[in-house]
Amino acid sequence: MKTLTVRNITLGSGLPKVAVPLVDADAAALIAQAEKVAALAPDVIEWRIDFYQDVLDEEKLAQTAAVIRQAIGETVLLITFRTKGEGGELALADDQYFALLKFLAEHQLGDLIDVELEHDQAAVKEVLEAAHHHGVKVVMSNHDFEQTPSQAEQVARMTAMADLGADVAKVASMPQSPADVLTVLAATVEARAKLDLPIITMSMGDLGKVSRVSGQAFGSALTFAAVGKTSAPGQIGLADLRHDLADLTIN
Repeated sequence: MKTLTVRNITLGSGLPKVAVPLVDADAAALIAQAEKVAALAPDVIEWRIDFYQDVLDEEKLAQTAAVIRQAIGETVLLITFRTKGEGGELALADDQYFALLKFLAEHQLGDLIDVELEHDQAAVKEVLEAAHHHGVKVVMSNHDFEQTPSQAEQVARMTAMADLGADVAKVASMPQSPADVLTVLAATVEARAKLDLPIITMSMGDLGKVSRVSGQAFGSALTFAAVGKTSAPGQIGLADLRHDLADLTIN
């Protein structure tokens, strides 16, 4: 599996890196949370801008991003607008969604931006090109909050992301049975062997928590932890997750 180095971390090498989301709506609360999280030294901070009340005000968005950057120092910043159809907080028309992503890329507001796979492919490619032109890396993602796709389908989606030029491929799904969790782990192993980019996979909810701590064994390069508020079901507290990852270290 190919690695990706961003600032001071390398995805796809060693233990899975740990990301913590910021999900407050208010700028002052966001900045306070960013300072609190940064003090705990996660590998990545994810700003979920679909929660942010001024997300469509470009000036305020850029100002808040600048203050968050000041608060978190050299910690890697991933900026994500999760659409309503994939579990996000705000519904946007596709033209608004892609305009927002291009703004993030062109103004280099984060080190990484999230781009969802299931949109018009020409528009997805335009965002990828804009991001790469400005030195921003892309985590391409797909989320299913209702079910777990087959192993073949999950691998196909990650393969499509790689073919489009994503820097990281991410697939998350909701299990309905223990077998669904095994399907995610098997898809992770297959994609890790097949694809030449770091991958992120997870089975959500309580049933899927094992997938959040076993990334080194199966091949997922990043996992998400909570400090206070969570951004997805099944996220484990940062301190507990670090302990779990350490216990499962493969030497």
